[in-house]
Amino acid sequence: MQFDRKNLSDAQLVDMYRELLRPRMIEEKMLVLLRQGKISKWFSGIGQEAIAVGATLALDSDEYIMPLHRNLGVFTTRKMPFDKLFMQWQGSKEGFSKGRERSFHFGANEYHICGMISHLGPQLAIADGIALAHKLKKEQKISLAFSGDGGTSEGDFHEALNVAAVWNLPVIFVIENNGYGLSTPSNEQFVCKQLADKAIGYGMKGISIDGNNILEVYKQITEARQYCITEQKPILVECMTFRMRGHEEASGVKYVPKELFEEWGKKDPVQNYENYLREQGLLDDDKIAAIRSVIQHEIEDGIATGFAAAEVVANTAEEMADVYAPGVPAAVSPQSAGTEKKFIQAITEGLKQSMERHPNLVLMGQDIAEYGGAFKVTEGFVAQFGKERVRNTPLCESAIVGAALGLSIKGHKSMMEMQFADFVTVGFNQIINNLAKIHYRWGQNADVVIRMPTGGGVGAGPFHSQSNEAWFAHTPGLKVVYPSTPEDAKGLLIAALADPNPVMFFEHKALYRSISGLVPDEYYSIEIGKARTVREGSDISIITYGMGVHWATAYANKHPDISFDILDLRSLLPLDYAAIRASVLRTGKVLLLHEDTLTGGIGGELAAWISENCFEHLDAPIVRCAGLDTPIPFAIPLEQNFMASSRLDGCVQKLLAY
Repeated sequence: MQFDRKNLSDAQLVDMYRELLRPRMIEEKMLVLLRQGKISKWFSGIGQEAIAVGATLALDSDEYIMPLHRNLGVFTTRKMPFDKLFMQWQGSKEGFSKGRERSFHFGANEYHICGMISHLGPQLAIADGIALAHKLKKEQKISLAFSGDGGTSEGDFHEALNVAAVWNLPVIFVIENNGYGLSTPSNEQFVCKQLADKAIGYGMKGISIDGNNILEVYKQITEARQYCITEQKPILVECMTFRMRGHEEASGVKYVPKELFEEWGKKDPVQNYENYLREQGLLDDDKIAAIRSVIQHEIEDGIATGFAAAEVVANTAEEMADVYAPGVPAAVSPQSAGTEKKFIQAITEGLKQSMERHPNLVLMGQDIAEYGGAFKVTEGFVAQFGKERVRNTPLCESAIVGAALGLSIKGHKSMMEMQFADFVTVGFNQIINNLAKIHYRWGQNADVVIRMPTGGGVGAGPFHSQSNEAWFAHTPGLKVVYPSTPEDAKGLLIAALADPNPVMFFEHKALYRSISGLVPDEYYSIEIGKARTVREGSDISIITYGMGVHWATAYANKHPDISFDILDLRSLLPLDYAAIRASVLRTGKVLLLHEDTLTGGIGGELAAWISENCFEHLDAPIVRCAGLDTPIPFAIPLEQNFMASSRLDGCVQKLLAY
């Protein structure tokens, strides 16, 4: 192994040794504790320390890193206190995630580290968003994301690199190529000679380096950082290395040929660098012993502190309180009755006024710039706000959701338009496992709104007509909003964009141009989580939202002999339980109406809650009226038969019979 110190001082070289040795000694101690049964699990990075340490040293301390579970050197080089790290690994409340996350699945903004999720690939897109924030602010900064060789098979790897290349983002993507996924060798993961060759397909620079040589890693990442800043482009750096332990300790290494351990053992990053410093006269036995002693005391003191920490005591109120970020702005009351506007015009106006109110708000989506989006919601926005804030995206929903989260980490707001709500499945992992959980996991909010043009009734078939709001209403950490009127559409969209939490904002496509109403012209908001009583009645409560409000109102108008109480939920997460209870008490008979399919729809949750909390006030069984349990068909007669509206009369008559 050849070392080239370049212009590094003696002190820098010795400091690098200290930083390289610290994670190795920590890991060796963790393996002892694991064998003693004092810790539960460990993912070892032994043999790969030079990559994490060298890369971290090459960055400014305020540049974000997206590490993985074999990157202990990132955390130690960023000077995270070892006692708090150990408490994190032990699930202590005094760790970085209050006992809610394991090992390295956490982040800390004060150290500019973004915590991973187990799905690996999504972290790369977050780096895109952070780099985009740097670009928007004209900062001379970069972001860096780690991936293993196995992770490069993920679709998120492709999407993140493609977006970074198309948008010219200053991101360093580091691949730790250690030859295996869990046990799957690289030749079963890819067939290109080097993973760095993948960069060519994205039109970006790619290099392959010796990941076990800390001076080489430091030099190449330093140069890569300068390249990203100067050229405002991404770069892919493949670090060749080897995993000397199992994927995690329990998995073992029987699948690895023994000769590889012999070959790579000679390339040990710590021992080779130590030998080099001895040759340079910078280290000897006494100096090494002194450095080891300091680190050893740090480790032993941290472990003692960690084991002495009190066991976590569950506090339900605190757990629930931390699901959402605090600081939701109070509703802004309208000052005028306004003017007549179509539903889609109200959406456009709310979005435009929010862009004016929040200069840090960025809009992203397929075809939303010059074209104005599939439904023309953002038509004319580029002329007013510019292409930096109104951004066309490649067809890669997962990467754009991840980039939206990256923007939030850097203090931006963002709105992503799903061209159709059906396409959200491609970004499902980012929404469910990153956006929704991140505040609960380590206190980072996701200031992201995802607009979801949804619903059927226009003969668009199974992939452009789904009602999928129930998928998200099941997920703690998200807010789910579904307006039915132009006034609510504007006020709730403004509230969603002001909210620091992730909001799934559903807009029924069939309402865009079919309904109009008075909408205040000025900026105003409607509190998320508050239902609207459409009309009060005494015979039957119809609890509904979205298109269901219009079905219910039309039916009530045709049957003036029945006194209907119609409640528009407006928000499905959180739900307005007080308003639901009040409606039940007014009638004693409840019909739950929604376009979504019956099984697993939000009506089931509502029925359960009403049964548990209002049973003594019911005069009849709760009736659900919903879409058929089939995909949405294309032919209009079949689609009409699918819709809940075709069964509404039968459900009403069933309730009246009691």
